[in-house]
Amino acid sequence: MIGLVGATLVAGSLALTQTAGAAQDPAPASAAPSVSAAGLDDPAKKEIAMKLVSSAENSSLDWKAQYGYIEDIDDGRGYTAGIIGFCSGTGDMLDLVELYTQRKPGNVLAKYLPALREVDGSDSHEGLDPNFTKDWKKAARDSAFQKAQNDERDRVYFNPAVKRGKADGIGTLGQFAYYDAIVMHGDGGDNTSFSNIRKRALTKAKPPAQGGDEVTYLHAFLDARVWAMKQEAAHEDTSRVDTAQRVFLNKKNLNLDPPLDWKVYGDSFHIGG
Repeated sequence: MIGLVGATLVAGSLALTQTAGAAQDPAPASAAPSVSAAGLDDPAKKEIAMKLVSSAENSSLDWKAQYGYIEDIDDGRGYTAGIIGFCSGTGDMLDLVELYTQRKPGNVLAKYLPALREVDGSDSHEGLDPNFTKDWKKAARDSAFQKAQNDERDRVYFNPAVKRGKADGIGTLGQFAYYDAIVMHGDGGDNTSFSNIRKRALTKAKPPAQGGDEVTYLHAFLDARVWAMKQEAAHEDTSRVDTAQRVFLNKKNLNLDPPLDWKVYGDSFHIGG
């Protein structure tokens, strides 16, 4: 997905494995409790992530109010819609409507599948206008469509970001930085895709999994993200990094613990503790 409005995730947290047959000694009674922080897939942290993305994509913390959002923001990706900015020109909107139709044949959006296949890869509205936006909003009142949006967000954006972040040894904030990057840039083959943003960062610093310092690496990743955003006029306002993610990083809030205060596009937001 890609767009300034707003990824999604099907069950897919990184599983922790143990060596087969390895017995574990019980912890002594005096052992201190674990202080390891929850990852972004912890329900409370995921809720924060959804609000942070919604603040940038929809200027609102009420991400659940965005299922019916739809407009063309003139970024070359056609219609942008829903909780994570599914786009008619990038394939993820098509995947979403296909999933919805598989689960609920004959839904109000099913008739647009041929048009969505035709406009994929372009900014065209051919076959969608004049009633697609009205029908999208109608579908958004259906709990089955809401669940489909959640599931596609997780499958395409959220779960891959968390999995990659955990593999790199970065915490909740870093996993969110990955997620927000995939939401905006997707993970295709172009030089501004998430994977190539990460590769650019790796030329400057190593992640903890490779023996690097987490704060140093995340600054390098955010630098690479800003560079990628500036390659497109529609994304050249980098405040979702500069006055949000970078603020948390400068405070070394690697667990993304509330209270959180940030700005996006000049608007101030707050999540209480």
